[in-house]
Amino acid sequence: MVDTQLHSALAESPARLARMLSTRTLQHFAEEARLDGESLREAVDRYDIDYAWHVLGASRTHDAAVAGLEARLQRTLTEQERNQVAGALKSTAAMLEPDLLMSFDNDVAQHVTELMADAWDAAPSATSPATDLT
Repeated sequence: MVDTQLHSALAESPARLARMLSTRTLQHFAEEARLDGESLREAVDRYDIDYAWHVLGASRTHDAAVAGLEARLQRTLTEQERNQVAGALKSTAAMLEPDLLMSFDNDVAQHVTELMADAWDAAPSATSPATDLT
């Protein structure tokens, strides 16, 4: 029963995370840059922009999410838990349109921490997650 609750909560995490992300199309981002009086290249460099799927798949995004979870849980994540974080990020990236952009300067790690810690907390008798999201 606990395993089923945990799996269900983790399976919902990518869709919930996708709704929380701040993404822009290239056209929207270019318009914002124009209104700010800067070139697209200047804006991309200043905001550290890349495709959302790339940002979500980057090791620095994963590492920040793991660090956030470890701080909240006050322990080191297991390899299985780290894989679940990677799976959630990968699944979220797969849900997004491939041309969406986002900044590396984002709150993805905070959202992942909240969603996954809540999912793990929803399984009260589980001391460690036993279900792989991928």
